[in-house]
Amino acid sequence: MKFELQYTLQGTKARAGKLYTAHGEIETPIFMPVGTVGSVKGVHFRDLKDDVNAQIILGNTYHLYLRPGMDTIEKAGGLHKFNGWDGPILTDSGGFQVFSLGDIRKLSEEGAKFQSHIDGSRHMFTPENVVDIQRTIGADIIMAFDECPPGDSDFDYAKKSLELTQRWLERCVKRFDETEPKYGYDQTLFPIVQGGIYPELRKKAAEHVISFERDGYAIGGLSVGEKEEDMYSTIEVVNEILPKDKPRYLMGVGTPVNILEAIDRGVDMFDCVMPTRNGRNGMLFTSEGIINIKNKKWENDFSPVDPNGTSFVDHHYTRAYLRHLFQAKEMLGAQIGSLHNLAFYLWLVGEAREQIKAGTFKQWKNVMVEKVSRRL
Repeated sequence: MKFELQYTLQGTKARAGKLYTAHGEIETPIFMPVGTVGSVKGVHFRDLKDDVNAQIILGNTYHLYLRPGMDTIEKAGGLHKFNGWDGPILTDSGGFQVFSLGDIRKLSEEGAKFQSHIDGSRHMFTPENVVDIQRTIGADIIMAFDECPPGDSDFDYAKKSLELTQRWLERCVKRFDETEPKYGYDQTLFPIVQGGIYPELRKKAAEHVISFERDGYAIGGLSVGEKEEDMYSTIEVVNEILPKDKPRYLMGVGTPVNILEAIDRGVDMFDCVMPTRNGRNGMLFTSEGIINIKNKKWENDFSPVDPNGTSFVDHHYTRAYLRHLFQAKEMLGAQIGSLHNLAFYLWLVGEAREQIKAGTFKQWKNVMVEKVSRRL
């Protein structure tokens, strides 16, 4: 994988670049729709590519490992062949999912023991087998196995957690470097910067990950309960250390405002379940603000779902009709909401790129932050 930094701008850390992978090129800043179990819930890949303009999607090691399992994916020839997506794929290592299991997981030096949320069966993730699993999935970008501490962790917990993540990273890198891809194309490994909301720990973590000289780096452990100002200050601390000529991926974040603020601070890549999860529940993000389409105020609004929207659903359907679908609990409503939100997120990062190129990002961002924060 190669990253080309194409545009920077005075007065902001925002940048635009291009990632070159075995399955295609990615223009940054970029948002990656989340395809947890090998699908972006309720959305066809044709629509994802041709309508949403997605350039890369995310899959999840924990979920794919449990179901359908590695035997099936390997027999298919990897996730690309299994699900039919021919663009780049990034896989989350499963660290966050294991963290989310709470009482049914136990951490040790070796790795993480956990029970399946599906059938209660017991499993073990180690830094080594998580690399192996992602090799088998066939991801273009593989994530290192880490522990994701809660946002309210005290300093001692965050410090011990980071030290464990750092030891695991050394094992991940060793395993990655001594193994080969299974399907004949290049894969790359991104280390993850952890350390809670503590600048001292984040600096230590960032300096540690860059010592491995990888193709890109991730910032993890944010949007897990900490204050937004702590998220932004943490990004600033980390991005002062991460190399400027490598992509920076902010994991699991977030709202449109979060994304704009993070781009302003030098982040290149994002993923989040918010556009699809909120879309399935009737919350639409638009360039003029947030719409709860279930509200009665839209009952007789026969204007387009989003006159400024880039998806066909924005102009083909009316707000009144979409509200009706949600009231009737018709699955098409959830699909329209998901497709709209994904298209908006991809428009947002694409427009941010154009504004960076034009030298007008800062002014545009300040206007957009105000707009996308308000309720319509």
